[in-house]
Amino acid sequence: MFLIAGLGNPGKQYEMTRHNIGFEVIDYISKEYNIKVNKIKHKALIGEGMLQGEKVILAKPQTFMNLSGESIREICEYYKLSCEDVIIIYDDISLASGSIRIRAKGSAGGHNGMKSIIYQLGSDEFMRLRIGVGAPKHADYDLKDYVLGRFSKEEAQDIISAVKICPDALATMMRSGATAAASRFNRTIKEEDDGQGK
Repeated sequence: MFLIAGLGNPGKQYEMTRHNIGFEVIDYISKEYNIKVNKIKHKALIGEGMLQGEKVILAKPQTFMNLSGESIREICEYYKLSCEDVIIIYDDISLASGSIRIRAKGSAGGHNGMKSIIYQLGSDEFMRLRIGVGAPKHADYDLKDYVLGRFSKEEAQDIISAVKICPDALATMMRSGATAAASRFNRTIKEEDDGQGK
């Protein structure tokens, strides 16, 4: 059994924002694989089901991003899961919108939700699937406002494409590990440049 947790912030005002891409992936899997994510347990909305033959717990922590680790730790303790059984899906501003990066372990990279999870689990050795949301185009743009903002129409197309890839990528991570999945699914969406000086 694997825990697949998507990170985000609860509440209507945060829906479809860059920081909530993890929630969007969980919602997509829930719909496509008929796994109802509607039980409130362990400070999260969770659901159990099968994803391409693998038993999974889907989770959307409801603690707000900065305390995501509290929920992840409680779920792991309740289901007796090790770090090797955990996959976290979250946004990454260092990647172009719609890019995907899979890793077996690593630092938080400045992401507050990941900082919380690493602290609560006492380890960074768990798999993660990062989806690029791009970076602010202006250096003086407030980062908090940016990640809590919504995608442009152009960005949204790349994001939808990335979300649809996630179930296959996650299934490969569970069966074959992060390295094998990375070699198959890591992809980069180049920043748009149509040669017109944009």
